[in-house]
Amino acid sequence: MDSLSNNYQEIIEKVIADYADFLGEDENVQIELVFDKSRDRYLLVETGWENGRRIYGTLLHLDIINGKIWIQQDGTEEGIATELVALGVPKDCIVLGFKSLQRRQITEFAVS
Repeated sequence: MDSLSNNYQEIIEKVIADYADFLGEDENVQIELVFDKSRDRYLLVETGWENGRRIYGTLLHLDIINGKIWIQQDGTEEGIATELVALGVPKDCIVLGFKSLQRRQITEFAVS
């Protein structure tokens, strides 16, 4: 694994951990950080119960694919791509994988 991938791993882990800290603790709903460094997959998952209703969902899912950060799911209000750019990731190294190819072509980020 090259140093760029290692750097991206660290940046992704920081962004996800910071977002988990922002969400805070709740006795009924847990926030799970899932980091699979060997496959370059990173998730923030919410799981639990609230008012008798099941809570489960992936808030964030990022992958490193061919040297680029692919945002597969973004459940944040501001957009996780903004956080990545603020931490030094070039826009042409971020793919908004949750958008169709046609929509990606009209963004300021990488197409693939």
